[in-house]
Amino acid sequence: MPTVQAVVVTALVVVGSFFLLVGTVGLLRLPNVYNRMHATSKAATLGASSILLAATAYYGPVGPGLTSLVGIVFLFFTAPTGAHVISRAAGKMGVPFVETADWPGTVPLRDDEGSNDD
Repeated sequence: MPTVQAVVVTALVVVGSFFLLVGTVGLLRLPNVYNRMHATSKAATLGASSILLAATAYYGPVGPGLTSLVGIVFLFFTAPTGAHVISRAAGKMGVPFVETADWPGTVPLRDDEGSNDD
């Protein structure tokens, strides 16, 4: 294997492993299903795609390399769809979307500043 090819394959595997590790940490550390879904779907897509791209760089664009490219395309179509289905199911089950958060630039309402019915 030429040196440039070895460096590219190694770099892609390291990048892919990093994103998969970040996705795993996000799955374990984030507070609710929506945050976990976002971390795992984005990181898994980038991580697995990088590793599959490393296989394409190693084997070339035919044979196993072509299979890896098809896997990347399949992953880019199915990961967002799966995340969407998970978020819809969580919403229909009554999981709150935002527990406690303030949007930047807004002033949170106090309890006595609610609507006036007078």
